[in-house]
Amino acid sequence: MTDGPWLGDAVSLVEAFRRGERHPSEELEAVVAAAEASKLNAVCHVDGEAAVDAARRADVRLPFGGVPIGVKELEAVAGWPHSFASVPLAGQTATTDCSMVERLRAAGAVPAVQTTSSEFGATNQTATKLHGVTANPWSAERTPGGSSGGSAAGVAGGLFTLGTGGDGGGSIRIPAGFCGLFGLKATYGRIPRGPHVGLGNFSSVVGCLSRSVRDTARWFDVCNGFHPRDPWSLPRVEGWERDLGRFAGQLRGLRVAILPELGGAVVADETVEVVTAGGEQLVADCGLRRVEVQLDLPEPGAAWGLTGSVGTRRKLGELWPECGADMTSPVRRGLEVACERLDIDSLVRAEDLRDTLNEAMADLFERVDIVICAANPDVAFAAQGWLPTTFGGRDAPASNNGRLTIPANLYGNPAVSIPVGHSADGLPIGMQVMAAHHREQMLLDLALSVEQERPWPLVTPGSPL
Repeated sequence: MTDGPWLGDAVSLVEAFRRGERHPSEELEAVVAAAEASKLNAVCHVDGEAAVDAARRADVRLPFGGVPIGVKELEAVAGWPHSFASVPLAGQTATTDCSMVERLRAAGAVPAVQTTSSEFGATNQTATKLHGVTANPWSAERTPGGSSGGSAAGVAGGLFTLGTGGDGGGSIRIPAGFCGLFGLKATYGRIPRGPHVGLGNFSSVVGCLSRSVRDTARWFDVCNGFHPRDPWSLPRVEGWERDLGRFAGQLRGLRVAILPELGGAVVADETVEVVTAGGEQLVADCGLRRVEVQLDLPEPGAAWGLTGSVGTRRKLGELWPECGADMTSPVRRGLEVACERLDIDSLVRAEDLRDTLNEAMADLFERVDIVICAANPDVAFAAQGWLPTTFGGRDAPASNNGRLTIPANLYGNPAVSIPVGHSADGLPIGMQVMAAHHREQMLLDLALSVEQERPWPLVTPGSPL
């Protein structure tokens, strides 16, 4: 029996399997033991015989052969609970794998544990009536973010090497930033969703929370490509891991704007300083050409939340509104507001805002190739309670929590959170780097430069927790 779960990245774990230094069954046992002993509350379900059998039969020649992974509870795994982290749906069980899990299984991954999420993925804090409060491994009183908070806490906390994530308004990048991980939100449709997933406001993508750039690149090798059950999924692209660093020379001279506040967000001074320094170092390392631009983006939170509530209402079906008392307050109130206000006029206003934002983003990427900003307006906030409205001592609405990330969801372009430093009290700070549609490989190469020049800790000091 190993002493605990693997604390390197997933690629190195596969290499250890192939050398015979470690066995998938031993790793699964270590992951399950660590998850059950952990105080992070990052895991809400542990697979039993199916995972044990998959680990025993694992073909380590496959890309993720034998690697136990955490799967966010918003994503379907056949036979697992499928409650969307909501008490009213607590009795539901998934009858089939979602497309991403199906492809991960084919690549040898072992779905081992289900990770906690915010209810219906609606907030960037992972605390629900169904599963309780998930803690950040860097500070138990702080949130790991959301909605992919359990995956982020588990990967950063040393419980498992990889966790699935979804990003409809920052739900990969926000937890990555709060937990010191790498998190890529791809171009809309890059990894297929479904089956039975509504399109909603065309903002949600799926991916992973990882410890390294190469882990994410391999994930995209495995998971990307058109699927007939997602009519908006994109054609397959090959060579994500193979081409890492291959085009590094082509980064030189690319135009970059460093806009920590991304045209309107309120960002703590300390975060601005760390992100600006990280951006300037990336400019120097890669030979980028910094340009000055003015950017004014509309505040997208209200329209994003209003239109996104359609998916929540659809999942609840006839249970609403009687089930409202069993839901977390922000989700219940958001749905109540949507039921009161969502009409043809509000939809027109939402479309107008999205059109304005899309045009501003398109104009921006005509002037620059890369945009650097903060992933979060401040370091991780309290693990439970209302979302903060004060950031670095300055007041702003609660919607400010997603103002840095939602624009890329609505526009559909790729964006990544890269660990670039820590606050004075030791909490991680993520630098968000954005590019135009279909430029994920460029973002991976930029992140690889940061990883090579200024490596970040793969797990939280003191992990597993």
